[in-house]
Amino acid sequence: MQAILDIVARHKAGEAIGVTSVCSAHPLVIEATLRHARTTGQEIALVEATSNQVNQDGGYTGMVPADFRAFVEGIAAKAGFLLERLVLGGDHLGPNAWAALPAAEAMDKACVMVGDYVRAGFRKIHLDCSMSCADDPVPLPETVIAERAARLCRAAEDAFAGDPADAPVYVIGTEVPVPGGAAEDLEELALTTPEAAIATVEMHRDLFRDAGMGAAWARVVATVVQPGVEFDHDKVVDYRPERAVALSHAIEPTPLVYEAHSTDYQTPEALSALVRDHFAILKVGPGVTFALREALWALDAIEAETVPIERRASLRTVTLERMRAEPKNWRKYYHAEGAALTRQLQYSLSDRIRYYWPDAEIAAAQERLFANLRDAPPPLPLVSQYLPIAYAALRAGRITNDPAELVMAHITATLDAYHGACHPHV
Repeated sequence: MQAILDIVARHKAGEAIGVTSVCSAHPLVIEATLRHARTTGQEIALVEATSNQVNQDGGYTGMVPADFRAFVEGIAAKAGFLLERLVLGGDHLGPNAWAALPAAEAMDKACVMVGDYVRAGFRKIHLDCSMSCADDPVPLPETVIAERAARLCRAAEDAFAGDPADAPVYVIGTEVPVPGGAAEDLEELALTTPEAAIATVEMHRDLFRDAGMGAAWARVVATVVQPGVEFDHDKVVDYRPERAVALSHAIEPTPLVYEAHSTDYQTPEALSALVRDHFAILKVGPGVTFALREALWALDAIEAETVPIERRASLRTVTLERMRAEPKNWRKYYHAEGAALTRQLQYSLSDRIRYYWPDAEIAAAQERLFANLRDAPPPLPLVSQYLPIAYAALRAGRITNDPAELVMAHITATLDAYHGACHPHV
């Protein structure tokens, strides 16, 4: 994937440039991402699916990799975004979805999944074998993680058939933050040491080359480390550049950059500092779906003030009812009771509510909410009250008061911070 290789090369040459990676399967988030990339003139839009969202078994979205590609390309057509500027990535690709199985079985499934991603046109592949399977020790030795990553890379290379300029690029790394945010309370994070970061790179390099994958190693663009950023239900651990000076310098002699996970909710200043310090690929997932939920709850409040009760969609009520009826996607993360649990279900920064938007009853309630607000467009004062960011875009003539556009305008504010960090001189 030459576009990503070029951006990394420009960063390594001293240009303050990075890439935003949006990890979401929600159509409004994806459309907002592609519209934003189009209007800001970005070279590429990078949209990633995780192994839990999309795999050969359907994941929690019900989509296999080819389905996800068709899904995103359909949204791109709607958004007027050129497909040649769209890059699809696979995040945390490894045995995570099958970690309850013995390692041999889980890795066989992971190899099938990675091959399916590559055949479906995904060109940025994060090889993540950091999790222990049913018969593995805890924690998993780094050599085992790297050996499994090399095996997955072989599966990806074997699945690729096309123009060498379009061959997949890879991300490695053993100190991978938990997908979707921490489940425990956080106070202080231990950063990856410079020595550990470089040892990981060298271990993977040697294993790739020993396996005859020197050409693939030349397309490894980044490694994942812990730069000291994370979030839990209620708190954000902010990036402190002074703590990461040695880690930042450690990557400079290599051809790689760092990929920063869990950057959701970081301040614009922190995001800019991350890119400056060679964390040049910034991942965001719950941060954009949290903004989605904020906007949907705002529209629910507007509906309550403008639509007769017998016609209301009551999206918020329906969503909470469905989450309580089907707790499997949040039960292991949220442990409060009563009103405190109600707050966690809605407002936790880990945003487990994102798993529920495809639910048939919730999706129908959202469609009804949008239909109600299209029949009776919200007056400006209520837009200002509940969605001030979208109100500013509406008054500036950048959007209409269609509910979908109001939601996307709110999401765009989050994307703006990432764009500003990755393209500071635009």
